Amino acid sequence: MYKTIFRVISMILLGWFAFVAAAMAFAAIKGRRAVAQDPGADDVDLVATFSELDFRSTSSAFRGGSVTTWFGGGVLDLRGATLDPAGATLRVNALFGGGNLVVPEGWNVETRITGLGGVGDGRPKIGRPADAPTLRFEGVAMFGGWGITSEPDDEKELEGASA
Repeated sequence: MYKTIFRVISMILLGWFAFVAAAMAFAAIKGRRAVAQDPGADDVDLVATFSELDFRSTSSAFRGGSVTTWFGGGVLDLRGATLDPAGATLRVNALFGGGNLVVPEGWNVETRITGLGGVGDGRPKIGRPADAPTLRFEGVAMFGGWGITSEPDDEKELEGASA
């Protein structure tokens, strides 16, 4: 019985190691990169592989796009953007990565992130109007995740230091 349990645990650990090694090899083949994007773009395709994401949108009709963070992450700041009247959809693909999604306080954010990771909305729970701009944040997070705030962490630290 103990031999069977030991074999099962060994196979799980070996499978985990093989998965992590394959994911790292695949990401390394794709290369270390952070793809620059026009801050005024209405549709974005952001990639941070083994690198840092630091993007601030100034779009006048933001519709969404995709965000890929593999073994990397950072800040996606949408406070300078205006949502398209129909709303926007951001699709995320995070593998051992993630980030901080910064949105204006009055936006509604609907989240549908699946996988062994997740998303957390850390904004204060206030009554946002039903007709407020809506950002749909959906996709997959494997061993990573996203946080949603209305101000980036570095601004919170600066406020605490000046108090």
